[in-house]
Amino acid sequence: MFTIEHDFDATVITLVDEPDSHLKEDVVINAFDDCVTIEQLDTQTEKVQKITLSLAQLNDLSAALDLPEGVYRLVRSEEKT
Repeated sequence: MFTIEHDFDATVITLVDEPDSHLKEDVVINAFDDCVTIEQLDTQTEKVQKITLSLAQLNDLSAALDLPEGVYRLVRSEEKT
C-alpha cells in the first residue's frame, strides 16, 4: 500500500509494508524540485535514516531498474552536442 500527498514544497510518497509477516518500517519519499530524499526508521537505533538523491541519480536509478548487469552512462539531453 502507498499514499501520495502534495505539500507546499514537495510531493510525499509513503510506502507501507503490509503483506509480509516480517514487516519493515514505512519508507517515506520526498520529491523536491532539486532532489529526492528517502527516509526509513532504523528500529535498532530508533533513528530515521535518510538518503538524498540528485535528480540525475534518480534518473539513473529509474533506468537501472530495467537494464541487465553492466556499467552504463546515460547521455542526458543537455550533454548532447
